[in-house]
Order: sequence, then structure tokens, then C-alpha cells
Amino acid sequence: MTLQKLLFVTKKFRLASAVAALLLCAAQAAQAQTINGAQGGSRPDAAQFPPAANEQYFDRMYRKFNDTYRLGPGDEISIRVKGQPASSMERTKVSPAGTIYHDLLGEVSVAGLTTNQLTERLTNDLSEYLKNPQVSVQLIEAASAKIGVLGEVRRPGIIVMSRPMSLLDAISEAGGFAETGSKSSVEVLRQNLNGSHSSVRIDVKKILEGKANPDSNIQLQAGDLVMVHGNSKKTLGTIATIAGLGTFATFIARGW
Repeated sequence: MTLQKLLFVTKKFRLASAVAALLLCAAQAAQAQTINGAQGGSRPDAAQFPPAANEQYFDRMYRKFNDTYRLGPGDEISIRVKGQPASSMERTKVSPAGTIYHDLLGEVSVAGLTTNQLTERLTNDLSEYLKNPQVSVQLIEAASAKIGVLGEVRRPGIIVMSRPMSLLDAISEAGGFAETGSKSSVEVLRQNLNGSHSSVRIDVKKILEGKANPDSNIQLQAGDLVMVHGNSKKTLGTIATIAGLGTFATFIARGW
């Protein structure tokens, strides 16, 4: 095995281990909520998250993220022109100046554009050299810091940290609590600097009522997952084990 292959395998093994640890941490939290429910509260029902619903749940987030994400330095994209391999680029990184280099077009400014906007620009520009070019642009890796907000909020999804964000900032960015969201049961899953993982439950209701320590409104870090559990009308303990969470956690932490 070459050194390059060994490094690649090692990187994939570390990433898989990190995601497994994150899911284990989340599953333990879910198990604790299930036990509490059996002792007197509402017990989570695993059937409320069928596989098809799980897929749609995360697919909506990925689509919205890709449709609204604005490219910036460090992002990696692919550009494909149908029937024109010489004009296609399987993988290119946005420069610190916010540009990419294309053999036909030279330096192209892409910073601040969505992939749809860049597709339109490249189609117009390439029309000067090619007849009816069919262009598609895909985001391969998003270099921006991201967090995920899941569960009982109005707009669950992926949030780009364009500024320092607290827990309340993230929930607000996700549209606030849904009617079925429990303000007293918010969980933050985090990968720590030493590689370990932690899970903390926060009573946001007390923060909003001014009854909590100001430090309870923690500052979020890139890669954090915020999970808003359900109230008595809808429990969300099983979200830690739904299909797709591992892939979602990897995307938030790594961008691919």
C-alpha cells in the first residue's frame, strides 16, 4: 500500500470513528429520554420516523442548502459541460480572491454566487465559444463553518455561521420553536478539540424567562448539531437513531 493510499484510509477511518462516537453520544441521550418517558412521560415512538420520511427530512435540507449557499474562498465545485470534456472541470477550488480558472474563459469571479447563478453565468459566457452549451455546476465541498438545527423548529436545516452564533441565535435562524417543540429540552451535540464528543441538555425556557445563568446561552462552534426535542404532543427521542443522521453529521463537520 502506497503512502498516499495509507493516508487516505487513515483519514476515512478517523472520520468514521468520529461519526460513530457522535451517534453513540446521541443514542445514549435518546435512550435516557426513552427511559424517562417509560417512567411517567410520553415515550418516543420509533415508527414516527419511517425510512421514507427520514430521507425526505434530510433531502429537503440538502436541497435548500445547495440552492441558497453562496460560494466563497476554499469551496470546491465541479463544472460539467455536456459533450465537452475539455471544457469541464471535475474538481476546482475557489481561490482566496473568490475566482476559479477556466481554460476557455480565464479567471471567473464566483464569490457570492449560488451554483444556479454560476451555471447561468457560465452558460452565457461559454456561448461565445460553444454552441448551446449545457452546463451544470455542483458544490462538492463547502468550506464555510456550518451548524445543523434539527427537530421541532419551523425551518430545520443547515446554517452557515457568517458571524458568531449563540444557541438562541441558531434557533431563531431556524424560524424559532415549532408548536410541538419543547423549549426545556434542547440538546447540543459537539465534537471537542481533543476528538471526544459531548452532549449537553439546555433548558431554553429558563433562558428566555431570565431564570438561567447567562452562560447557559452557549456560543456554538462549527460542526455543532442542535436538536430541539418535542413537547408532550410530540416526542423526538428517536431522532438520534434515524437513518441519515450519520451522513448529515459528516456533512456539517466536513462539508462532504
